[in-house]
Amino acid sequence: MSLNRRDFVTRSAATAAGAALAGGLAAGPAAAADHDRDDARGKGPTPFKAAFTVMGTTDLHGHVLNWEYFTDSEYDDKAHNDVGLAKISTLVEQVRAEKGRGRTLLIDAGDTIQGTQLSYYFARVEPITGTKAPRHPMAAAMNAIGYDAAALGNHEFNYGIPLLRAYQDQLEFPLLGANAVDARSEKPAFPPYVIRELHLGHGRPIRVGILGLTNPGIAIWDKANVQGKLSFPGIPEIAAKWVPKVRAAGADVVVLTAHTGVDGASSWGDQLPFSENAGAETAATVPGIDAILVGHAHKEIPQRTVVNERTGKEVVLSEPALWGERLTCFDFEVEFARGQWTVTGVSARLLNSNTVAEDPEIVRLVEEQHRKVVAYVNQVIGTCKETLSIAEARFKDTPIIDLIGRVQADAVRDALAGGQYAALPVLAQAAPFNRTAVIPAGEVKLRDAAGLYIYENTLEARILTGAQLKDYLEYSAKYYAQVAPGAAIDLDALTNQANNTPDYNYDSIYGLSYDIDIAQPVGSRIVNLSYRGAAVDPAAQFVLAVNNYRANGGGNFPHVAAAQQVWANSDEIRNTMIAWVKAKGVIDPADFSGQGGWRLVRAGVPVF
Repeated sequence: MSLNRRDFVTRSAATAAGAALAGGLAAGPAAAADHDRDDARGKGPTPFKAAFTVMGTTDLHGHVLNWEYFTDSEYDDKAHNDVGLAKISTLVEQVRAEKGRGRTLLIDAGDTIQGTQLSYYFARVEPITGTKAPRHPMAAAMNAIGYDAAALGNHEFNYGIPLLRAYQDQLEFPLLGANAVDARSEKPAFPPYVIRELHLGHGRPIRVGILGLTNPGIAIWDKANVQGKLSFPGIPEIAAKWVPKVRAAGADVVVLTAHTGVDGASSWGDQLPFSENAGAETAATVPGIDAILVGHAHKEIPQRTVVNERTGKEVVLSEPALWGERLTCFDFEVEFARGQWTVTGVSARLLNSNTVAEDPEIVRLVEEQHRKVVAYVNQVIGTCKETLSIAEARFKDTPIIDLIGRVQADAVRDALAGGQYAALPVLAQAAPFNRTAVIPAGEVKLRDAAGLYIYENTLEARILTGAQLKDYLEYSAKYYAQVAPGAAIDLDALTNQANNTPDYNYDSIYGLSYDIDIAQPVGSRIVNLSYRGAAVDPAAQFVLAVNNYRANGGGNFPHVAAAQQVWANSDEIRNTMIAWVKAKGVIDPADFSGQGGWRLVRAGVPVF
């Protein structure tokens, strides 16, 4: 059945009876059979026991097939994981065959339409908002598999609200976001929840309420797309408001699908008064929740139980990794007695996608779109004089990261030419996004550039002082563990293991020279900071070319979010890189080496 977005918003915010109709479901319970009626003296019949399963995915990030578009080959990693909805479909059908199709539900916890060249193509190259709009491959696959509901993820907003609405209108299930609210009215801009009925062999169906929540960080990360339009209050706070409403609408069971991690540090620091990874906090503080499908953190959590502080009841949480590598199964045990359904047990487990083959129907469904994208990413855009690899970029200043910096600095310098800021020196921020990126010697294809810059970030220019840039680099250098002079270097433990800093939050600055002394504590590591051979003046002004994620406060780097913006571009940095390579024709590392550089040291002695 095709669903209308406007109907959803209206019904989910209406009366309890109307809310129970969200998704076209019956508003009230079926009449119970005689043997289900309560005995007036407290002596009821033998409880009717049953079971059902709620399956869940999260952070699919545009993966329909087990395919890596950046390498133009079947996906594989060191653990031999497989990915994609075609694999998930096979697992889902196995569970449905085992449990009974009418005894299962399937939900998702967000981040579906960004992450692969497949999803990018149908957002930017042949967008689903066009006059002859194609169906988004993620919508087509998820509809075919038969999802019952999905939560919004923060990456759903990367391409703007119009594309997200077009995607939503293509779905045959609700896209939920109780805490994605209209900035003016503060009313939900997406349906907060849906109630699904399951018939378990009893006269009265069991009603499962699915409440969707998303990440408040959208207000920072996609500020340009949502500011003044949508607001994103905290997850526990909004869950506390809506869980009672879902119960009042007739839900016997409440499952949250939430684009948030179980727990852990926030990447926005003190910029927002909300938790980024609030799954455990929500389970502990909000009564009435039976299970939570979490996401966002890209972790594999088969089962985690949290005791609710008010009721003493255990809430089960699960996170099925990312990209369709795993499928969560929440297995519920329930019983009907004294006129109501009660949850008597919940457990969670994960199924592995690499144990099954792809569903040929899902493969066939997106085959034409897949072929179109493969042809797109295999366009030749230039040549390279030597192979450039990102393999050592976490530990050494490498030409492949300098290439990103050079492209960004050139773009900003060209944009500012002839203006009031043209005389200021231009620097550029870059990070090692993809540990497997390589630009080969010889022909360079579009997918090589896309594999180096895997995010849909855009470019901005902000003015920072020399002192602020040093603070910025000190903050970035927390990426490294502290290692005493002479101690053995363990590369696996040297970077983000100790402080939970992901690679994409380790910035170097192209155009500056500096050492990072990892023998020193965090905050006292940047030494010999210079620009073109001269020590950086703390009061001097520089223009920093920076991606919009960082400029909006992503990663909580100091100063940059509050710094003066002197230019911004709406095109992706990836496209700027592709255009730069096309214009140059040849990538020559000599063109961007020698523009500063950094190294790791211990008490002045180079580590490498």
